Amino acid sequence: MELFTNFPIWAALSAIIFAQVIKVPIKLIATREFEPNLAFSTGGMPSSHSAAVTALTTGVGIVEGVSSSMFGIAAIFSVITMYDASGVRRHAGRHAVALNRLIEDFQIFIETAKDWKGKEDYQKRKELKELLGHEPSEVFFGAITGIIVAFMLYPLF
Repeated sequence: MELFTNFPIWAALSAIIFAQVIKVPIKLIATREFEPNLAFSTGGMPSSHSAAVTALTTGVGIVEGVSSSMFGIAAIFSVITMYDASGVRRHAGRHAVALNRLIEDFQIFIETAKDWKGKEDYQKRKELKELLGHEPSEVFFGAITGIIVAFMLYPLF
């Protein structure tokens, strides 16, 4: 039953839910597009991964103190998770976009590849400019979201 009174866990779970749900109105305000499925998808503003780990770390800091070993562990865990969200996952998303485009355009690719040997090297390469996953700003605002949720939720415990 102690699990149900564990504030850091509740803070992290609440931050995930809040960050996922708030993506829908943010997208609506920013683009005038209503996409309720955003509440169940990855990526977008704010990062729910960042919100979760910072709420967890903030919760541990509130309960255990910021000089505790648990806070140190949670803080490093948060940094690694946020780095991954804004780095590795973002680049994996770029690769996914490129692969999806290659699959969709396969027939066109076959036609244009007939004169492949005659093309210059710069024409054969394409920079991946699309973004999927989290921008650093999304990670930052996810972290801010997590901290705010943890501090707002703590008085309830």
